[in-house]
Amino acid sequence: MVKVGEYDLPDDLYYHSDHAWARVESDGTVTVGMNDFYQKSAGDTTYIDLPFEGDEVEQGETCGKIQSAKWVGKFVSPVSGEIIAVNEELEDDCTLINKSPYDKGWIMKVKPSNLDEDLKNLITGDKIEPWIKKEIEDAEKKKG
Repeated sequence: MVKVGEYDLPDDLYYHSDHAWARVESDGTVTVGMNDFYQKSAGDTTYIDLPFEGDEVEQGETCGKIQSAKWVGKFVSPVSGEIIAVNEELEDDCTLINKSPYDKGWIMKVKPSNLDEDLKNLITGDKIEPWIKKEIEDAEKKKG
């Protein structure tokens, strides 16, 4: 676990620069959600526009929207492939993204089409801490 300030970022995940995380499962699928920095910055999630099962997504493509009292943000796919599942529990309680961003608050599962190449474009390992520190700095500048 990488902990930077108040933010927890599991170091076994891959992160897209738009704050989606990706976990490669043992069966080769990829579970995707939004990271702790995103959910704490946005505040309590009030609505999510989920992507559709069966849709094809490209890495970096907006495939949904997440709304909080503070803003409407885009949900970007960190990997390319076919969406094979969406977390329908979020339709009843979208604050699961806040309460459990890396577990119960997952958003979709993808059957990747180009995983090895996609993973090269994501943030992982020792790159997580400097990246999130810069994100925190940038957020502070916007407030200031």
